[in-house]
Amino acid sequence: MVIFWLVFVIVIIGVFMANAPTIQKNFNLFKSRLTTSPGAEELPEEPDEVAVQEQPPARIEPAPQKPAAETSTTPQTTRQDTPEPIQEKPAQPVQQPKQETPKPPAVPQPVQTRDRNVYFTQIDKDGQILQSRVTRKVPVSDSPMIDTLNVLLTGPSSDELNKGILNLIPQNTRILSATVRGSTAYISFSEDFLFNTFGVEGYVAQLRQIVWTVTEFPNVSDIQILVEGRRLDYLGEGIWIGSPIGRQSF
Repeated sequence: MVIFWLVFVIVIIGVFMANAPTIQKNFNLFKSRLTTSPGAEELPEEPDEVAVQEQPPARIEPAPQKPAAETSTTPQTTRQDTPEPIQEKPAQPVQQPKQETPKPPAVPQPVQTRDRNVYFTQIDKDGQILQSRVTRKVPVSDSPMIDTLNVLLTGPSSDELNKGILNLIPQNTRILSATVRGSTAYISFSEDFLFNTFGVEGYVAQLRQIVWTVTEFPNVSDIQILVEGRRLDYLGEGIWIGSPIGRQSF
C-alpha cells in the first residue's frame, strides 16, 4: 500500500513539473487581474513563441537544362488560311467512237485441182458390162491416189445414173491405205470390199473399176489387192487376187 501511494506522489510531482510553466502563467494572469483596476481594457494575451528548430537550408540543385532546339536558318513563312482560287478545267471535247472501216470479206483462195479419170460400170442394151470413164476434178494433195479412189467410191452423179452409169463396188467400202512400190500399187480396203451382191460379174466389175482407175497413174502398171491389210488368194467365187493384177488380167 505504501508503494502505491509513493508511486502516486511521484506521478503527481511529475505532472506538476511538466506543467510548471502553464501553472506559473495562469498564476501570473490571476495575480494581474487582482491588481488591475476595474474598467481597464484587458490586453490580448500574446501567443507563446513556438520554438522553431533551425534546420540547415535545403540545397537547391539547378534544374537540368534542355538542349536548345536547333533553330532553322530558313525563315518560316506564316501559313495563311487564304483559300486558293479554284481553277476550272476546260471542258474536254467528247470523243466520238471511232468508226472502224469494214474490212472487205476475205476472198477464198481457189483450190487447185487436177483432172483425174475414174472408171464406173455401164451395161449396154445387149447386157454387156462395159467400163465407163468419167473425168473428175480432184484437189491437188500429197495423196492423189487415195483422193482419186475416194472420188470413185462416191459413185456417179445423178445425171450419170440417168445415163445408166453404175458403181458396182460394194457400199461402205473404205480405203485404208495406198502405197506404191516399184510399179505396183498396194491398196488395202475395208472388209466390206468382200461382199458384192451382183455375183461373179459384180466382183469382176468392181476389180476392173479399181484396176483401170489406178493404172491411169503413169507410174503404176498393176495392183495388189489387200483386205484389212491382209493378202487374200480369192475374191468371191474363185477370182484370183493373190498376186498383182493389171488390165491384161481380164
